[in-house]
Amino acid sequence: MKRAAALVMLTLAAPLQAAPACKGTVYLTFDTGSQSQAELIADTLNRHQIKATFFLANEKTVRGDYSLDPSWSVYWKARVAEGHAVGAHTWDHAVFARDGANGTVVVKPGFGPQAGKLASWTPQQYCEQLKRVDQRFVELTGAHLDPLWRAPAGRTSPRLLDIGKACGYAHVGWSPAGFSGDELSSEKYPNPVLLQKSLRDLRGGDIVLIHMGIWSRKDAWAPANLELLISGLEQKGLCFDTLRAHPDYKK
Repeated sequence: MKRAAALVMLTLAAPLQAAPACKGTVYLTFDTGSQSQAELIADTLNRHQIKATFFLANEKTVRGDYSLDPSWSVYWKARVAEGHAVGAHTWDHAVFARDGANGTVVVKPGFGPQAGKLASWTPQQYCEQLKRVDQRFVELTGAHLDPLWRAPAGRTSPRLLDIGKACGYAHVGWSPAGFSGDELSSEKYPNPVLLQKSLRDLRGGDIVLIHMGIWSRKDAWAPANLELLISGLEQKGLCFDTLRAHPDYKK
């Protein structure tokens, strides 16, 4: 009994091993799309206890609805409860084309009444595209967006960035090494090649762009690569966090 008690005391007195220090932080970001990979992405992040950042537009999904319809309320509420950050991607996924006359910007919405056509928007109209996402997100989840936005296709100009800033949103692009390639042709850019490139090039501080489903890619990226990407980066000693912790965006 005395020996057993001594062993217990030694065990209790032994210093706890600290968790391995991060060699750097990678910021995973997910833009809405067809949403075909939405559940898989959520499950994978939960399994690895990773927090990420989502950028939302009201895009048509494989369910036949839209990503900001009430039918997605449960999904987005769960992401809020898990502590993920969420930003705007413009309501109609409006891709910037060029600066227009008199302070306007020319864009090409992917959805909505102007879908597929060039439209000239005032700064107020563009701001409304960002705020409309926030308004709907509050309706769906009770929570506001983080003050972050990402221009569709990453296309911007100094004028457009100023419009977003004046509206209260900081723009987030992605790192060169953070381009996952999930929107490229899977014939020309197969998943193993994209995964190898990401694991080779990604470093601490990088922002990674991933979509929640791409209509045009034959072999979807996420089912083949997301788990392996996360595991591979973890093996390299990298950690993950939301953009709330990024030096350029934390309050």
